[in-house]
Amino acid sequence: MSDQSQEKHQLAGSDPLERGFSRPVVFEQAGGGYQAILRYETTRVVTRAHDTPAAALEQLIRTLQGEGYSQLRSQLSVRDGTYLGSQEPWIEYPDPARETEQKGGWLMQLFRSFLRRSEDTHG
Repeated sequence: MSDQSQEKHQLAGSDPLERGFSRPVVFEQAGGGYQAILRYETTRVVTRAHDTPAAALEQLIRTLQGEGYSQLRSQLSVRDGTYLGSQEPWIEYPDPARETEQKGGWLMQLFRSFLRRSEDTHG
C-alpha cells in the first residue's frame, strides 16, 4: 500500500516577496494520519500528522500565512485517485490581520518613517 493519500490540492497565492505561485499539495500518510506537503522553489513545508487531509491543509495554510504568504486559495484536484481538473471550487483563506494594518495601515507606516527620518536629521 502506498504511503500517499489519494487526494491532492492545488494551492495558489503570493509568496513573501509578493510573487504569485501555484503548486500542488500532496498528502502522505504518517503516524496514523495525514501530512500536507508543499514544495515551492527551495522551500519544503511538511505539517504534522492530522486525522484528515483537510485538517492538514488548514495547518499548512496557517503555517504559510505565518511565514508571510498571502492571498492563499486551494482547489481539490484529485479525489480517490481521479483527476478532477477545475471542477471543484476554489476555497479562499483570508489573510490574517498584520501588525502594520492594525496600527493604521501602510500609509500611516510610510508617514511614520518620514517623521523618524526628519527627527534623525533635525534632532
